[in-house]
Amino acid sequence: MAVMIVMPKLGMVMSEGTISKWMKDQGSPVAQGDVIAEIETEKINYELEATESGFLHQIADEGSVVAVNGLVGYIL
Repeated sequence: MAVMIVMPKLGMVMSEGTISKWMKDQGSPVAQGDVIAEIETEKINYELEATESGFLHQIADEGSVVAVNGLVGYIL
C-alpha cells in the first residue's frame, strides 16, 4: 500500500516549503526513520524522515516549492 509523503507544516505561518535536496534516489529502499529529503522554509532547514519502510517514489523535483500538505512523493 502506498503511503503519501506530504509537505509538513513546520510553523504557524508556514504556507509552503522547498524540496532543497532528496537524500535518497528514486526507487531506493527506505526504512522508517531514514532521512529522505531536506526541506527549506523561510526560517529553517528540516530533515524529512520516512514514516514507513518501503521504496521511495518522488513526485516533486529538487527545487520545487510545495504547499503545506501538498504531495511530494510516496513510499511504496
